[in-house]
Amino acid sequence: MPNSKKTKIVATLGPATSTKDVLKKMLEAGVNVFRINFSHADYEDVKERVKMIRDLNAKHGFNAAILADLQGPKLRVGVMKGDIIVNDGDHINFVTGEPFEGTSDSVYMNYANFPKDVKSSERILLDDGKLIFEVVSSNNKDTVKTKVIQGGPLKSKKGVNLPNTNISLPALTEKDVKDAIFACSLEVDWIALSFVRHAQDLIELQDLIKQHSEHKIPIVAKIEKPEGVENIDKIVAYCDGLMVARGDLGVEIPAQEVPLIQKKLVLRAKTARIPVIIATQMMETMIDSLTPTRAEVNDVANSVMDGADAVMLSGETSVGKYPVQVIATMTKIINSVENSELIQVPQDPPHIRTNRFITKSICYHAAHMANDINAKAICTLTNSGYTAFQISAWRPGAHILVFTSNKRILSQLSLLWGVKAFYYDKYVSTDETVHDVNNLALERGFVEKGDMLINLAAMPVIEKGMVNTLRVSLM
Repeated sequence: MPNSKKTKIVATLGPATSTKDVLKKMLEAGVNVFRINFSHADYEDVKERVKMIRDLNAKHGFNAAILADLQGPKLRVGVMKGDIIVNDGDHINFVTGEPFEGTSDSVYMNYANFPKDVKSSERILLDDGKLIFEVVSSNNKDTVKTKVIQGGPLKSKKGVNLPNTNISLPALTEKDVKDAIFACSLEVDWIALSFVRHAQDLIELQDLIKQHSEHKIPIVAKIEKPEGVENIDKIVAYCDGLMVARGDLGVEIPAQEVPLIQKKLVLRAKTARIPVIIATQMMETMIDSLTPTRAEVNDVANSVMDGADAVMLSGETSVGKYPVQVIATMTKIINSVENSELIQVPQDPPHIRTNRFITKSICYHAAHMANDINAKAICTLTNSGYTAFQISAWRPGAHILVFTSNKRILSQLSLLWGVKAFYYDKYVSTDETVHDVNNLALERGFVEKGDMLINLAAMPVIEKGMVNTLRVSLM
């Protein structure tokens, strides 16, 4: 039987995943999507890694997707001179302008408008909130004087959060524009935009993709700021997926509020019928240990129970000692909980009569009928991938098998819950095509003789139009 896990795993690339052998083992253990973190990416490295993944896909029949994750307006300190510890009550300056090596007196800050944006008594959080500073004064040009409220090791290139400050940086920085154009040139499958605050942030990225890519590249909006949570209804109208990025979210918003926000964001994505990824610190212990904590196991399980399409690993696979074992462990957790009847997904039928209403309605009824008649698979033919998004959103118990002649979307669909995509280009007649794909489902072990399947197709099949037909088949 093929790997039957329906919830997808996103793994971040890094030094720990730099060989073809490790990447292949990760794919075998259950990775569906590889994430390029452009906060720490070297273009030549990225090209090489993308080529490795695509070679493995072609040679071994995987369809791993590539997600390019843009840094967004991420504030960072510069490189430190040796090991630096700051103590409560110390004074330290954050200085913009030309980069320099930081000391316990002064550190470089990569954000030119920092002295203008911050105000006296506002908090500066460093390294996911491990260090806390309070603004004493700012000269409005290049220096912000601060007092250490909570000290500790001051490390190079760590992220800075300003929970009380309205920052004037755009969502797409100069670096992001350059990185997005590079990602388009690689024809990545998804692009994620960090620190999305408004729908306008996404519109700017969409325009950039249109200019630099012949194909539509779907966008994941990363929600990690209070404004993103507040504007979520407008944001979901302009993105193709959501990511609950709990690291920065848990620093920008009190950490105890994040669990409920996670549940609300997952529910919002589910009602919008777009995929949602839960990210950050899922199996953090496994960076250095072969076993996760019970709390981490619970966290992954609860994210799946909330209805996440995918769960994501960051440091665990980019710099961790056990990139393959962490995937295998996550796969076991997913397999043990994802078929629980306790998982509830909104089941309201589609009612807004857009030009895709008929397709949406057919997908909704296909998912429900599959559950009613205990069909083992839903086989759909698609050119755009739209039906895969729709069927996945209704969470049927049956396998979702997607057949397409559009190679561009094969790997793209790997992010969607339950979807397994296959290349298929023999569109002759509806009867012949349905018979063909059903046999492929049988050969690959998704169904057995005597099982029922549901087939969705656009008739006439040769025209590859919108799905307009639902058919029940018996193997």
